[in-house]
Amino acid sequence: MRLFVSEGAPGTLPVLAAAGRAQGRAELLISTVGPEEHVVPFLTRPKVPVLQLDSGNYLFSTSAICRYFFLLSGWEQDDLTNQWLEWEATELQPALSAALYYLVVQGKKGEDVLGPVRRALTHIDHSLSRRSCPFLAGETESLADIVLWGALYPLLQDPAYLPEELGALHSWFQTLSSQEPCQRAAETVLKQQGILALRPYLQKQPQPSLLEGRAVSNEPEEEELVTLSEEEIAMAVTTWEKGLGSLPPLRPKQNPVLPVAGERNVLITSALPYVNNVPHLGNIIGCVLSADVFARYSRLRQWNTLYVCGTDEYGTATETKAMEEGLTPQEICDKYHVIHADIYRWFNISFDIFGRTTTPQQTEITQDIFQRLWNRGFVLQDTVEQLRCERCARFLADRFVEGVCPFCGYEEARGDQCDKCGKLINAIELKKPQCKVCRSCPVVKSSRHLFLDLPKLEDQLEEWLGKTLPGSDWTPNARFIIRSWLRDGLKPRCITRDLKWGTPVPLEGYEDKVFYVWFDATFGYLSITANYTDQWERWWKNPEQVNLYQFMAKDNVPFHGLVFPCSALGAEDNYTLVSHLIATEYLNYEDGKFSKSRGVGVFGDMAQDTGIPADIWRFYLLYIRPEGQDSAFSWTDMLLKNNSELLNNLGNFINRAGMFVSKFFGGSVPKMVLTSDDQRLLAHVTLELQHYHQLLEKVRIRDALRSILTISRHGNQYIQVNEPWKRIKGSEADRQRAGTVTGLAVNIAALLSIMLQPYMPTVSSTISAQLQLPPLACSVLPTDFLCTLPAGHHIGTVSPLFQKLENDQIESLRQRFGGGQMEESLALKAKVFPKPAAVETVTTAGPQQIQELMDEVTKQGNIVRELKAQKADKNQVAAEVAKLLDLKKQLALAEGKPLETPKSKKKK
Repeated sequence: MRLFVSEGAPGTLPVLAAAGRAQGRAELLISTVGPEEHVVPFLTRPKVPVLQLDSGNYLFSTSAICRYFFLLSGWEQDDLTNQWLEWEATELQPALSAALYYLVVQGKKGEDVLGPVRRALTHIDHSLSRRSCPFLAGETESLADIVLWGALYPLLQDPAYLPEELGALHSWFQTLSSQEPCQRAAETVLKQQGILALRPYLQKQPQPSLLEGRAVSNEPEEEELVTLSEEEIAMAVTTWEKGLGSLPPLRPKQNPVLPVAGERNVLITSALPYVNNVPHLGNIIGCVLSADVFARYSRLRQWNTLYVCGTDEYGTATETKAMEEGLTPQEICDKYHVIHADIYRWFNISFDIFGRTTTPQQTEITQDIFQRLWNRGFVLQDTVEQLRCERCARFLADRFVEGVCPFCGYEEARGDQCDKCGKLINAIELKKPQCKVCRSCPVVKSSRHLFLDLPKLEDQLEEWLGKTLPGSDWTPNARFIIRSWLRDGLKPRCITRDLKWGTPVPLEGYEDKVFYVWFDATFGYLSITANYTDQWERWWKNPEQVNLYQFMAKDNVPFHGLVFPCSALGAEDNYTLVSHLIATEYLNYEDGKFSKSRGVGVFGDMAQDTGIPADIWRFYLLYIRPEGQDSAFSWTDMLLKNNSELLNNLGNFINRAGMFVSKFFGGSVPKMVLTSDDQRLLAHVTLELQHYHQLLEKVRIRDALRSILTISRHGNQYIQVNEPWKRIKGSEADRQRAGTVTGLAVNIAALLSIMLQPYMPTVSSTISAQLQLPPLACSVLPTDFLCTLPAGHHIGTVSPLFQKLENDQIESLRQRFGGGQMEESLALKAKVFPKPAAVETVTTAGPQQIQELMDEVTKQGNIVRELKAQKADKNQVAAEVAKLLDLKKQLALAEGKPLETPKSKKKK
């Protein structure tokens, strides 16, 4: 093998480091060449580094060369590493290229250099911190570490560009930089000149352009159009001329919707929202909204589609919430089911059925699957150590216990999982456990339980995954999560709990127990469908004819991709299993997390009180959908996207196209005589439409939305260049040209209205009504751009689609949802528990009020500790401490205790 490298070429760094790791595994000759030398004979431009294999083949991608060296050293590929490499190529490199160019070629410094890469550096830091691992893909160094280290080293070797607050990134970078192969690579490439060694190479490169972060402008953006062949243009024109006649007929509507032999039958589920709380924006985008976009798209494609969801109502969390609110579990379920249904109705989620799991069908289906598993030997019995609260006189289910996480030290870890590090926990492993009901310390006692024997089902699961994953659209994070569980080896999983609220266990000796919610919750899809139609088995016991798409956040992947398939495979009843598992990452709120208790973030029932229409919320959540990595809701960004992408781009184009028809042509679409430029535009729109289809068929929802905005930009540019408002006043030829431009523009607007339907259904129907689209054109999305509004078609009244969001409006909302709700809540509680005139006349409050105050004290204490740990501003800490002291006073008064006079602190 022969490795060609060039001094000062950034890509040489990771390649040499990877080669150093593989030293001795194969004979390697390293040759240094000039940056303009043509090493690969069939490439038109010079390219280094390059690895020439003994076979004569060439590898000339940095990551491909590094991968080859890692494979030589015995490394095994994994999904997480592949995700990092894709992120490095698509997200990190464009930003890093700009930063290095600014620094080395243009001589810029400080934030001008750090600005383009700050977001990428923060992402790496957050990923390392969240996983609590020293390296990107786990406990040991991987290919991803070397590729990212090599890319970042030229910049981060200068401490000025390694932000101090990114501690995990700092530690990771120093660890790798101290390794001998990395040190040798850095010395070879930079030659003790530091980053200046890159100047000769970078000066010969074209100036990089960063798309993200450009100033928002009202002017149409210049789009780089692909080169089209004459055949592609001719085909686009031929298809355009066919018009609506080329669309397939509408599918006859069924009620209920049932699979049809020979058709594409699409069954869609979104993770069942838990009934004990109100969903926030992250819950909505992670499950129901993402699934809704795909369901609406499927129907537009004339696929036979059923979209099922409902509230998950059994389990510990429901019992806990019932205690907090002084209601029965059934009353809590009834109350919150209505709240959820109202929220999703406002967000225009198009369920075929939104059901619930507290039904006879749920009991029947769950008990049947259990009996089949029991009869086939896939259920074990064992005695387990559990926490029991002697004061409450009962065993404590997972969510009735809180304590310190044994893995990361988080102080509010639940008895089943830590929300900070994400690791699953056995409740008895918690440090300093507390009963959530009475706050006493529970004791460990034995209880007999049932376990699903996952190790016994592992071979069946592996065989099924081997057939399912190739060619499927499982998201990379879902594949990685399932593979990591399998790599660690499956273990028996407890499927019963010591609760009253749940599906009863149909087995002698277990009459006082119910099934664990994560055993039977996924059966809720089946029981909800059974409530929709008594022919539910045609969907759920029909894997040959049904394509199952399941949408969720990544924390739900193990239960949908592993526990439910194992249960269904073990039951041996021909169940339909997931074909495409679509998991999002997490959506954060501004710089932190959503928190109902602290009044931080927008929750579903609050969005409708903001005055911002549901479709704007839908658009922005889908625009920032966390597909490949965590993303964050930002009020400022929402304002920018509304005012630039919706108002100035999409709304501006559609409104102008319609207004030109009304103003210049009496509301009737004019005759169109297409020039070669018009025909080329047809082909470009067709190409973008086909790209939209390709993305949505792969469930890349966020990226497909960009295609809509790109077509709209093409339309704006087309109008700007051709100026129909001027031509209409000119010669006959000019007026004819104005007619052609107007007719083509309004047809693009008609296409956009249908492409928008999955994303913004109300806006879509408004456009369709304004343009008076024929019913068929509103219900079928073509794969090619068709003339749906021929000459002579009359449109309706055209009016603006979007309103501008103002800075003061957004700032007011930011303040309202940044914690102000908590202060209002505390003020209300202060009124409920007013301070008495004299301590002697204190009367105790009821147990529910006392419990509420205890919870507030605990939460506020955690806020104070978190601020102190972060070394926050002293004034901010003091304000939060004052709130804590006030709450403690209220609690003391509610419990009837005299208030203690604070003791003055004396220096010793």
